Amino acid sequence: MNLPNALSLGRIVAAPFIALLPFAPTWQLKLAGFVLFIAAAITDYYDGVLARNRNLVTDLGKLLDPLADKLLLVATLVPIYLLQAGHGTPISMQFDTPFGMMGLPLWVLIVVLGRELFMTIFRQVAAARGTIIAAIGPAKWKLGFQSTWVGAAYFWFAAKEAAFFHAWGGPWWQGFAWFNGLVGVITMYVAVLLTLYSFWLYLRRYHGALVTS
Repeated sequence: MNLPNALSLGRIVAAPFIALLPFAPTWQLKLAGFVLFIAAAITDYYDGVLARNRNLVTDLGKLLDPLADKLLLVATLVPIYLLQAGHGTPISMQFDTPFGMMGLPLWVLIVVLGRELFMTIFRQVAAARGTIIAAIGPAKWKLGFQSTWVGAAYFWFAAKEAAFFHAWGGPWWQGFAWFNGLVGVITMYVAVLLTLYSFWLYLRRYHGALVTS
């Protein structure tokens, strides 16, 4: 097993911990979940770079990398939705913004996960018919905004738990909460827009792969 494949496998192993740590009862464990997510996001970038630059692309890597990506997406968005909906926590984990408390709406979760499911099937069908669907620019930008949104949420879970435990408050805390909340909410909706836009581009460019010749 080469290094890129090992990094992908590491993300697969880490996914359950990333999913469960936000529900932990201490801010330290929640922070560990944030750190683990950041590590997974970084390796997600570098395993692809290493595989291409060092000619280490393998059939195993083609299986592990997308599997790791999908697992990481589910392992982060579902906990974010549950916690911001008030499940599994005695305190509100919604983003605090100057416009009020905002969480992850169910329709956003359905759009993002539904798009990933469709594109996974779409790519398999297209590949079976001889068409390889490569990642396009808007999809890469979508991933960047999506990772920022998830990172903001995971960091907020740890910070909010620490603030509750230490009774933090005052202007400095409110300023941080609003900043983090705005980053989380803005990147969430930009990610959704890019999710829909990139989906439309994929369909426009490769819809022929779904038509039986």
